[in-house]
Amino acid sequence: MSMTRSFEEWWSTIPYDLKEKARKGDEANKPLLNQVNYALLHLQLAGKHEAKPSHEELRTWLHSGQVDVVRVK
Repeated sequence: MSMTRSFEEWWSTIPYDLKEKARKGDEANKPLLNQVNYALLHLQLAGKHEAKPSHEELRTWLHSGQVDVVRVK
């Protein structure tokens, strides 16, 4: 079994300005997959491939409820 980081462990490694843009005004709620995707796209475009989470980490965050796919009111 591989060691995976929690969403919060990974999120703490993301540059502040990117975190702010991805979650601006929504920080009080659980992170959404769209916000994670926004950060992933910008990391990809910046060539920071090592900063991206593994497939296993993403799957764990979604299946454990650390990140929501959609927000239901």
